[in-house]
Amino acid sequence: MLFEYTKLEVRRTLRDFGFVFFGIGMPVLMYLLFTNLGSVETEWKTASMVGMAAYGALGAALSTGGAVAEDKTVGWLRQLRVTPMSPRQVVAGRALTGSVIVLPAIVAVFTAGALVNGVRLEAWQWIVLTLLLWLGALPFTMLGLGNGYRLTGATTGVVNTACNLGLSIVGGLWFPIDMFPGWLRSLSDFTPTHRFADLGWQTTNGHAPGLGTVTILMGWLLLFGWYAVMSYRRAARTV
Repeated sequence: MLFEYTKLEVRRTLRDFGFVFFGIGMPVLMYLLFTNLGSVETEWKTASMVGMAAYGALGAALSTGGAVAEDKTVGWLRQLRVTPMSPRQVVAGRALTGSVIVLPAIVAVFTAGALVNGVRLEAWQWIVLTLLLWLGALPFTMLGLGNGYRLTGATTGVVNTACNLGLSIVGGLWFPIDMFPGWLRSLSDFTPTHRFADLGWQTTNGHAPGLGTVTILMGWLLLFGWYAVMSYRRAARTV
């Protein structure tokens, strides 16, 4: 039943024109703009490709929370309670949905990088890059779920947008953090988005992700996972 529920939620998400346009098309458009205005080095086209794929995955993962908030409004969560699925399965189904819907954004940006900007990587690098960004987006799915279960629909949209833009910019997904002042560069090192994109940057440079990157990302996963569970329990008492 969990598999069928996840399939249903994935279909609902991919039928949403707004998600397809803004969640998949916008990162591709921004990537092509940032890398084709003026004289741009090949290294930046590769680094920006990873950053914009991470930005697309971040937005898709956070959008899971918006769908949860909408479900609360229309009473879908109450309907799920009369099904044989346990609350844990409902949350797991939502998390799986979030994990699946980040893939189109990642693949779309990589396709633009390879076909339009001529980015060339070894076959194993494309595979590892896709897997790492796919798995590394899980903390942001947890953050989106936490917002969706805890906040109203309107507030969830505002907070998710703020998280998306703030974490993207401070995490260096849009611009290299070398351009930042020293204090902001130090802060960026500890953001989940910078460490998320670093999974990809290390891969394109032919290196394995560093222990510091993995440790900091795991810490954010635990924190956002705890936030999602607490928010769901609170929603279960009030909805």
